[in-house]
Amino acid sequence: MSPTSSAERPPAGPPLAEPPESAARLTRAVEPSPVTGLPGGVPVSPAIHAIELRKQYRRTVALEGLSLSVRRGEIFGFLGPNGAGKTTAVKLLLSLVRATSGEAMVLGAPVGDVETRRRIGYLPELFRFQSWLTAHEVLVLHCRLMSLPRGRWNPMAGAALATVGLSDRGHDRVGGFSKGMQQRLGLGVALLGEPELVVLDEPTSALDPVGRHQVREIIRDLRARGTTVFLNTHLLEEVEHVCDRVAVIDKGQTIAIGTLSELIGQQTSVRLRVSGLDERWWERIGDVGRWSIDGDWVLAEAIEPRQVPALVTAIVGLGGQVEAVIPQHKSLEDRFLELLSEE
Repeated sequence: MSPTSSAERPPAGPPLAEPPESAARLTRAVEPSPVTGLPGGVPVSPAIHAIELRKQYRRTVALEGLSLSVRRGEIFGFLGPNGAGKTTAVKLLLSLVRATSGEAMVLGAPVGDVETRRRIGYLPELFRFQSWLTAHEVLVLHCRLMSLPRGRWNPMAGAALATVGLSDRGHDRVGGFSKGMQQRLGLGVALLGEPELVVLDEPTSALDPVGRHQVREIIRDLRARGTTVFLNTHLLEEVEHVCDRVAVIDKGQTIAIGTLSELIGQQTSVRLRVSGLDERWWERIGDVGRWSIDGDWVLAEAIEPRQVPALVTAIVGLGGQVEAVIPQHKSLEDRFLELLSEE
């Protein structure tokens, strides 16, 4: 696992407890379609597969039965409110802490497998680099900590600096970097060694709009190369821009998982300005959703997008004039808040 400090790697934990029968059922529920990445179309295991992961600190339950599966080569968003258990889940998957119970596999091996951890890049939310080192020296140090061949240290450090847009600052001391520049350097460290899985914890939290755009492009490039990206963030905008699938967790459990269209749904609302008809004209139209008055407008809620043309035709058929039609799609933020309120 690509480190972000000079701390020693924690020892691999013992095998986790066998999952109960309920976990076996969840395995089938969260398991994605097989990914064919080997010769002959042989299915490969998911990048991450967790079944009923639980973590308890004395009387405090930080994670309660988390189950999810991340496909190889996808950008997977991990959402939840503060205190939902996101950071605990990441630590469990990276074997930084041990699970109280449950089971997890990362890149086809049990959590904590030493060789597998060499194929993982990690950018934590909070990290510090030695202020007296230059950016290039930080990257070379981490190449050494990862036991990469000495001959590759300088080329890999240079490539990482170029990827995160810091080539012109490679020989400047990190102590003079802004928070955003340090964030970029941390991302560069996470990309050393061409990891198969990159875990990013709030990678754009300290960046300006240009920096956020650059990080999105880096993440998309990782996907194009077949790298799996696990994006832990509270910024819904970032998820909407780059993620293939999303999991929402609350109170330590997965409450929703799927593509953005699956989570948000296909239903929409339409605001209409109509003239030439009597009051409550919509009662003469068939069932196309819920109607309400919004000032000079009429709002049709829970209507399928494909129904909108037929709705306009029906209004014209009644003798009305449609002056404006404004579709209003539900946002990820709306759906996110709905999911939390349902718990």
